[in-house]
Amino acid sequence: MTQATQATQRRLTGKVALVTGASSGIGEATARALALEGAAVALVARRADRLEQLAADIRAQGGQAHVCALDLAQPGQAQVAAQQTAAALGRLDILVNNAGLMLLGPVTGADLSDWERMLDLNVRALMTLTHAALAIMTPQRSGHIVNVSSVSGRGASPTSAGYSATKWAVGGFSEGLRQEVRLSGIRVTVIEPGVVATELTGHITHTQTRETYESRVSTMTPLEAEDIAAAVVYAVTQPQRVNVNEILIRPLDQG
Repeated sequence: MTQATQATQRRLTGKVALVTGASSGIGEATARALALEGAAVALVARRADRLEQLAADIRAQGGQAHVCALDLAQPGQAQVAAQQTAAALGRLDILVNNAGLMLLGPVTGADLSDWERMLDLNVRALMTLTHAALAIMTPQRSGHIVNVSSVSGRGASPTSAGYSATKWAVGGFSEGLRQEVRLSGIRVTVIEPGVVATELTGHITHTQTRETYESRVSTMTPLEAEDIAAAVVYAVTQPQRVNVNEILIRPLDQG
């Protein structure tokens, strides 16, 4: 297959995507998958060294990548991410709000800073970056917002109350947004993964909860980050008339 033929088969050629949490896990896999489909990709996360390596990998495969080393939990940084993307890559067609924290633990005796950190990143940063992206997408009369939620956005457990609250917020925000922006040609998709092999588990600060969760995960074959990236690509490559509202995806052996 010639390079010219490969280029014509890339479904996102000419599109610009911004992916948050791109330094590892689902974000990294999604950035790679979108780039392989021809999208120019803005990579957003705190760890600049990892982003630079990912950008180098994408460029080595003939893709285009721009690094935005930012902490979205800090006020004003979400707007900066959108502005830098548009300035560097010319437009913004796809926003993948993937950055997040899963700080599981009981409500009783909870470290309230865990809740604050999750609300800052999982909810406020997602909403603020979406707001900034819409300022670019609305004049284009096109765009796609992909919000990575969780199965915990559909149900809860004794140790997921705080985390589930943030992911239920993502679901409610996404559905209201979908209805609002559809007549502007902008699509909204929520991806709800079950257990995925990522770094999220290591962030849990409540020791007993982390050990219990890790023990549970050890009994199943978790999803890979690439499985979620494939779901994102599926949603954003549908014809413009199609809005994939929700994708719930679990490992086969997750109850």
